Amino acid sequence: MPNASARRTYVGISGYDYKPWRGRFYPSELPARRWLEFASRRFDSIELNGTFYSLKSPAVFERWVAEVPDEFVFAVKGGRFITHNLKLRNAERSLGNFFASGVLALGAKTGPFLWQLPGTYRFEPDRLDAFMRLLPRSSCEAEAVARDHDHRLRRGALVDAVADVPYRHAFEVRHPTYFSDEFFGLLRDHQCAFVIADTAGKFPYAEEITADFVYVRLHGSQQLYVSGYTDDELDAWAAKIDGWRGGSRHRRDVYVYFDNDAKVHAPFDAERLRERLTP
Repeated sequence: MPNASARRTYVGISGYDYKPWRGRFYPSELPARRWLEFASRRFDSIELNGTFYSLKSPAVFERWVAEVPDEFVFAVKGGRFITHNLKLRNAERSLGNFFASGVLALGAKTGPFLWQLPGTYRFEPDRLDAFMRLLPRSSCEAEAVARDHDHRLRRGALVDAVADVPYRHAFEVRHPTYFSDEFFGLLRDHQCAFVIADTAGKFPYAEEITADFVYVRLHGSQQLYVSGYTDDELDAWAAKIDGWRGGSRHRRDVYVYFDNDAKVHAPFDAERLRERLTP
């Protein structure tokens, strides 16, 4: 992960395994097993959204690491069993399973962890505070969390990190009760980022900086997951991102992911945004 003197802006896509992208973003003749390799040469970061739906295995994470360039970074989406089923309650064992499922294989390619909470879940400060206290802030801390895994990791567990790296966490929230000074203050207390999410007006929106990095998700400006971004809209986002990066004394890393994948806008919008950013 970059140090304070070498902050970066990462622009990428949310996931990469989309069959409708064949022949439009991915070459028609390119086998699906090489899609990550291809996408990682066009972007410097990708969100792993498959980790949201199911526990992976160490072999899967090791393959992901092997297929991308050295300077590439993965953002890792936290499991929905933790965020949506448990709603962050009694999450110790499930966090153990998540971090033992292969996450520790990412090493220096570990970007932020994304915790997306359901739109039906109201803000409960004590519950959020307790959950944030459980989150490891380094791969070394994650080793201890991973050792609390259970039998559900049928394809193996990895409890020893391949490298000692810091961990960052970001929260994407959708219920209106989260958009408050109390929640933003809680994020600041725990140095977690508030995810700035464009959801075509479906969910509340705010631009709040609560950590030493910024996490942005662009789901579509007019239609959720479907609409692309106009030149003017991308110009506006580029100006905001340049501002969030900060000046020479207080610079921040910024991670931006396009999730408007339904009509194959995401990869091309990501490329168009990167062209607009100040070096």
